Amino acid sequence: MGNGHLIVFANEKGGSGKSTTSVHVAVALSVAGKRVAAVDMDTRQRTLGRYLENRAATVRRTGQTLPVPHFETFDPAIDADAGAQIDRLLSEYEIVVVDTPGRDDIYARAAIERADTLVTPINDSFIDLDLIGQVDPETFKIKKPSFYAEVVWDARKARARADGGTVDWVVLRNRLQHLEARNMRRVAEAMGDLAKRVGFRVIPGLSERVIYRELFPKGLTLLDMGALGAEAGLAHIAARQELREMIAGLALSQWPQHQAAAR
Repeated sequence: MGNGHLIVFANEKGGSGKSTTSVHVAVALSVAGKRVAAVDMDTRQRTLGRYLENRAATVRRTGQTLPVPHFETFDPAIDADAGAQIDRLLSEYEIVVVDTPGRDDIYARAAIERADTLVTPINDSFIDLDLIGQVDPETFKIKKPSFYAEVVWDARKARARADGGTVDWVVLRNRLQHLEARNMRRVAEAMGDLAKRVGFRVIPGLSERVIYRELFPKGLTLLDMGALGAEAGLAHIAARQELREMIAGLALSQWPQHQAAAR
């Protein structure tokens, strides 16, 4: 029922950097001048919602001009129709970013089935890769897709039946710099093999940096360097470049928006 582009961050495994990545994408797109709305579907932790609340409070407290995405929290106790909330926002905003909880539920699946871009952040390890593909312990080759690949496959079929649309599945490799070279190569090879088999793209994500946690109380990002009150160091500049490359890797301009009559 709208023309917006829906980006859904989903991963049933916790600790992958999903909320951190989703909030930085939402803010980065707002900084770029897009009309962005964000929905936090994790009603317990509410990391995305709290981050953007902190950002709005910083704007009120300091008077700084910072773009703040419109944000809402999905609450099944109030409105059990997650799809209706997403559809409403898609009719009002250019981009809608949804952060789902680290578990499987009907509300997260409703979001995935509507996604134009589905982003699954994973730590670059065989532990996290096991979420989408099982690896042979001797050869490190993919034996078969895992349960989450099946979840996405079902969501893609549902989306195709609903409006003929396509879900662009992107797997985001976070925290790459902490891997030793041989393990990084093995994970990359296994992920590349699995990508061909189940149909996703692989792009680099964000490194593990203390600065992301330090910025949370103020709701700031590395794109708000003028609001940090300090000069950017080399590590901060590198992190900011990572963020920009990740946004470019999502390739949002290559995918058609929702058609007004499709939903």
